[in-house]
This record gives sequence, C-alpha cells and structure tokens, in this order.
Amino acid sequence: MTTMTLQVPEQLEKEHDDTVRFLAAKLYEADKLTLGQAAEMCGMKKWDFAEILINFGVHYLDQSIEADLKND
Repeated sequence: MTTMTLQVPEQLEKEHDDTVRFLAAKLYEADKLTLGQAAEMCGMKKWDFAEILINFGVHYLDQSIEADLKND
C-alpha cells in the first residue's frame, strides 16, 4: 500500500478515522477497491469494514464479495 497526502479542512482533523472510512467506502462503492483493500486502507478486517459500509449507505452484498473471498 502507498501513502498519499490529502489536504482537508482543519475540522476534519478530529474526524481522521471517519474520513478515511468514508473515502474507503466510496472507493469500494465505485469499484476502485475490493472489500479487502478498502478494509486494509482503514486498518480493519473485511467483515468489520463491511459493517462500516452500512453507515455510509454502501451495499456490500454483491458479486464482487465472492471474488474477494476467493482471493483471500
């Protein structure tokens, strides 16, 4: 995994974890990351991250989850 620097408004500094989770959830939703990659981005296990997706209105029960499970 690589490190990226992102400039955000100061008020998001206190919300670091939520901001990273939101970005990971939206990248997953856009099919830019697998469930495993998005979870890794947040430092979480897949199934814990899958629960986070609900908070952002992202559905995770689709065909891509089968591919994720086969690759791990």
